[in-house]
Amino acid sequence: MIKKNDVILLGTILLLAAAAIIFINIRKTDGSRVVITIDGEEYKTLDLNKDTTLTIEVAEGAYNTVTVKNGEVDMTEANCPDKLCVKHRKIHYNGETIVCLPHKVVLQIVGGEESEADMIAK
Repeated sequence: MIKKNDVILLGTILLLAAAAIIFINIRKTDGSRVVITIDGEEYKTLDLNKDTTLTIEVAEGAYNTVTVKNGEVDMTEANCPDKLCVKHRKIHYNGETIVCLPHKVVLQIVGGEESEADMIAK
């Protein structure tokens, strides 16, 4: 049987979770560039305001295709086994990433206005 204190605790947790989600969504800022890294090394930086399609050859026969369109970045094609990077949604907010682990390719959005908390954390 559920007791009064259990209901109060559950309500408090749900209220705090909702407040955290709202706070995070309010603080999001659009990025201006996508930085592409391969195995930790910076490969290329693309402007989000310029529609571009780039195919990255990672190793012999391994590739990823990155598409920038309408200010959003998407990994549109890859020949990795699981294709999780291709299934990932498009990104455009500062700090968002798409990762292709088998090919060690990372797309990261940068260049948006940083909040004070971001500056302190760095």
